[in-house]
Amino acid sequence: MADLGTLVRFSALAFVAFSLRIDATAAARDDDDDGAAFRAGNSAASPPAATAKDVRYLLYDVNPPEGFNLRRDVYIRMASLLKTLRKRGDWVLVLPPWGRLYHWQSPDIHQVRIPWGEFFSVTSLQANVPVVEYDEFIAESGGPFIDRIFVLQNYAEGWTDGKWEEKVDERPCIERLMYTKDKQNYYRGWFWGYDETRGLNVSCLSAQGHASIMAEFLQENTTATSVMLDRAETLLHDHYAGKDYWDTRRSMVFAKHLRIIGDEFRAKYLNSTDEKDKTVYSEDWTRMRVKLGSATGGPYLGVHLRRKDFIWGHRDDVPSLKGAVKKIQSLMKKHKLEQVFVATDADDEELGQLKLMLPEMVRFEPTWEDLELLKDGGVAIIDQWICAHARYFFGTSVSTFSFRIHEEREILGFDPKTTYNRFCGDSEAECEQPTHWKIVY
Repeated sequence: MADLGTLVRFSALAFVAFSLRIDATAAARDDDDDGAAFRAGNSAASPPAATAKDVRYLLYDVNPPEGFNLRRDVYIRMASLLKTLRKRGDWVLVLPPWGRLYHWQSPDIHQVRIPWGEFFSVTSLQANVPVVEYDEFIAESGGPFIDRIFVLQNYAEGWTDGKWEEKVDERPCIERLMYTKDKQNYYRGWFWGYDETRGLNVSCLSAQGHASIMAEFLQENTTATSVMLDRAETLLHDHYAGKDYWDTRRSMVFAKHLRIIGDEFRAKYLNSTDEKDKTVYSEDWTRMRVKLGSATGGPYLGVHLRRKDFIWGHRDDVPSLKGAVKKIQSLMKKHKLEQVFVATDADDEELGQLKLMLPEMVRFEPTWEDLELLKDGGVAIIDQWICAHARYFFGTSVSTFSFRIHEEREILGFDPKTTYNRFCGDSEAECEQPTHWKIVY
């Protein structure tokens, strides 16, 4: 049993993980040189003689307040759009750097211009669709310029005659643009913290429909080499929970150094290993296919307890701390578990209350040095990874953080009954539980 009154310190492990991440990046580049599945100008859909000038780049961004896990969901939609675009051209998806998110509130930590490789295996992403980091885009395209920016918006008039139909039209901007012209007539904006980036042309599109509806519009209405879709969350999934969705979701493999830290924590503090828990993980997601119900998980309860904005934003769906602790203790007794791993955004005051009411609680609490290396996004992923390996998981209503854990457990092969569960509000005797979206191979 871990000493729960002491912060879990992983400085040495984080240093090892940093070295491992460097090695992994170098290995990925070596693999690229040997001929990766997707490369700009040399992809499965392009003739071998294709050159860099034939490549077109799709960039995107989302509404600034949106969180880490919703942004992961938008990536799935953009990957689907890219697959449609590639039927008629050599398009590459540019990964928007991470940073300045609402939930990343750790003080004195530099958290902008973070590449996807800090959080995910880019090699795994590339086994699904061709992607490049933003720095690579700048190098390949000749500079920090984006030819055409389309800001997506809904239709001002709503559904015509109350009927929903898929359509895209260039329209006047409904809201004030988040871009301004400089003296050289270039557009300046947030651009993920890259102050040197400029847009050459910005206009608004009213869009209503699935992500792939943008393919025909882009192919027929612009010859720009680089096109950015801002407010990309406006578009819907093409085939939610279908094979295409799951292919992309499965390709979003967490960075290896984050998984190693999570696995070391499980082994040291939760008596949990892949061999004992039947959660052996394949580095190649395309070859990982496990039977549903085959995973048993570690001997602990995994809980995601969302607080802060959810307390007032979804008050009826979120229990009080006392109500949550009562449910947690009931579940531990029912499933004969002596420990509970809690992932939460509760403030220090609430955490103090939790520790008093729930002495069996275990949390991943990095040192400042670890946090500087891992960033808030890395810590969130480690929390999700540990929750994903629990014997039984309990989440928070309509939280994308919990949704992503559901998917991770589906990939690992857990019985749905141990995964799709959530807290009810204090005033709810019973509440609707999450839907089981079965994995499709």
